[in-house]
Amino acid sequence: MYDGPIQDLIAELSRLPGIGPKGAQRIAFFLLDAEVADVKALADAIVRAKQTVKFCQICFNATEDDICRICRDPRRDHAQICVVEESKDIIAIERTREFKGLYHVLGGAISPIDNRGPADLHIRELVLRLEDGTVTEIILATNPNTEGEATASYLSRLLSPLGVEISRLASGLPVGGDLEYADDITLGRAFEGRRVLNAPTATPSLDGAALASTGATP
Repeated sequence: MYDGPIQDLIAELSRLPGIGPKGAQRIAFFLLDAEVADVKALADAIVRAKQTVKFCQICFNATEDDICRICRDPRRDHAQICVVEESKDIIAIERTREFKGLYHVLGGAISPIDNRGPADLHIRELVLRLEDGTVTEIILATNPNTEGEATASYLSRLLSPLGVEISRLASGLPVGGDLEYADDITLGRAFEGRRVLNAPTATPSLDGAALASTGATP
């Protein structure tokens, strides 16, 4: 335990997600060794972000404006909405440059353990976005864990009667991963999302060259 302000700083840093007591202690002493101007700049950036950042009135993405830049962009495909749990998920998807539609941030996932149900998420607002018929596909991109799967299942049942196509992001084994370390959900989704690597012929057979490459004899 440290005295007064140092311990207070460590305690506050420990409240941040992903930072334990030892990590908080390292950050605290890093800040104590830093220049006053640098620490003030950090503090000002935190306060400024807290005061100015809000949520888009359409998709609930974090933004400085009433409507985020993605929702304002006329080049985006307004027929597709990708549903994510948090704003940071949008950044990950945008880095791929594969998706050109719009987003909808739920603000979390259904989690009975955390006392968070459908009413605590931006689901009603998502349904309202489908009323004018512009949207033809909903892509469910919730996390591939228990809470994310439960949320995707709930949304699929809720939205199916509304006449829009509902798809789910494929997920499976990471490149370089080993089967023995894969969890049940990941391995199950890998089987569901498997793809065909060849077009089988009407009469399956191995020619001599193929057999030779395996070391087998006809």
